[in-house]
Amino acid sequence: QVPNDFAFTLYQGQEDLGAESMNFSDLQGKPVVLNFWAGLCPPCRAEMPEFQEFYDEYHDRVILLGIDVGQFTSLGNRADAEALLKQLGVTFPAGFTEDPAIMRNFKVLGMPTTVFVDSEGEIFRSWTGALNLKTLSEIADELLAQ
Repeated sequence: QVPNDFAFTLYQGQEDLGAESMNFSDLQGKPVVLNFWAGLCPPCRAEMPEFQEFYDEYHDRVILLGIDVGQFTSLGNRADAEALLKQLGVTFPAGFTEDPAIMRNFKVLGMPTTVFVDSEGEIFRSWTGALNLKTLSEIADELLAQ
């Protein structure tokens, strides 16, 4: 059993992950970069193109999953989130959860927050605030090297 397991439904990326609705524990066995974002969060918007570049480069080694937490942060609803994904043309897996416990379980203290999870489901590192491609890649390389 993965600590902090939660159910989520994808807006996009079903072909990558193999289902539209699943549990986080279903991804175990591969490292996951879990990005908590929201449709009306300016720094989330700012970092998304770099996350797309990261996805293009790393998708065969690391699962990138964006989880929209707009409903828990007052930063937009699902329509806002889907509009942002479409506007930016990002293609990495992104969805939402109905489980408010993720905010506490993953210590989402600011927006965006990115949590690096190892293949056993353990948290390797957390990052609060926007990430650029360089830092994202460096932390992912450390995660892959452990």
